[in-house]
Amino acid sequence: MKKQLSAILVVYAFLLCAGTASAQKLTLMLDWFPNIDHLPIYVAQERGLFKEKGLEVEIISPSETADGLKLAASGNVDMAVSYEPQTVIAASADLDVKVVGRLIEHPLTTLLFLKSKGIKSPKDLEGKKIGYTVPGLMDVMLKAFMSINGVQNYEAINVGFTIVPALVTGNVDAVMGPFKTYETVTMAHQNLEADYFELEKWGIPDYEELIFVCGGKTLAKKEKSIKAFIQAVETATAYMREHPEDALKTYLRALPEADPRIETDAFHLTLPFYAAPGGSDVAAWQSFADFSLKHGLIEKPVKAADLIHVW
Repeated sequence: MKKQLSAILVVYAFLLCAGTASAQKLTLMLDWFPNIDHLPIYVAQERGLFKEKGLEVEIISPSETADGLKLAASGNVDMAVSYEPQTVIAASADLDVKVVGRLIEHPLTTLLFLKSKGIKSPKDLEGKKIGYTVPGLMDVMLKAFMSINGVQNYEAINVGFTIVPALVTGNVDAVMGPFKTYETVTMAHQNLEADYFELEKWGIPDYEELIFVCGGKTLAKKEKSIKAFIQAVETATAYMREHPEDALKTYLRALPEADPRIETDAFHLTLPFYAAPGGSDVAAWQSFADFSLKHGLIEKPVKAADLIHVW
């Protein structure tokens, strides 16, 4: 009997190891430190939706805000969370990048400032120091925003992750890149009254704020697994819509270091912006690419149909 039991345990251990070994590993680099925008990813992870698809997903935070897309394009990570404007800029620069899914489907980005600055229109930014968050993206978006709104004289400063300190210390007068659903909440919890310009109301077209991208070679090699990843995130997003409070609790359990007060307030603001199922609108992407070429965000035309992978 002992020999039979030992044999069964050996077989079980072998099968367990074989199941683990057969799981397809994917590395995903975020666009920012983990925050409520990424909730569907963590819900998929915590509820075992990736595992059900035969995936083992490693979620990585970037050292620099511009790392994800570059590392995905080069194949150093399998996938990254990126931004539509950043991806269009990368494609124009001949980076091998493909759009495979959506996370946040409308702009959240603002040009943010303290209300006490008395800034009422973009023209009030003339001669000011303006911070930006993501090099190679938000400095370019800032240039386009200023040009469209007739601001000619300003100093652009990279503030990276340090948005609120840069504003509070007066190192900059405003910052291009903060989200209206997150940094405004962070500031409110510090008794700081924020104000901002929504880009899409000041000349920048509607675009998909957060998307999933990968390199062309990675997509060719791991297409089935990447599709499974996107399906799992869409399932998690659907669950979130049906059970928002439970999804939020799941996210907070996954990230115990997160401030539950800030994340909860930010979640309720972000909820309407999470992407619906389905792929990106090629025509809308082409319109943004054409705008980018016209206003100097890119130097070479981008064909959206070649950039977006259709499942």
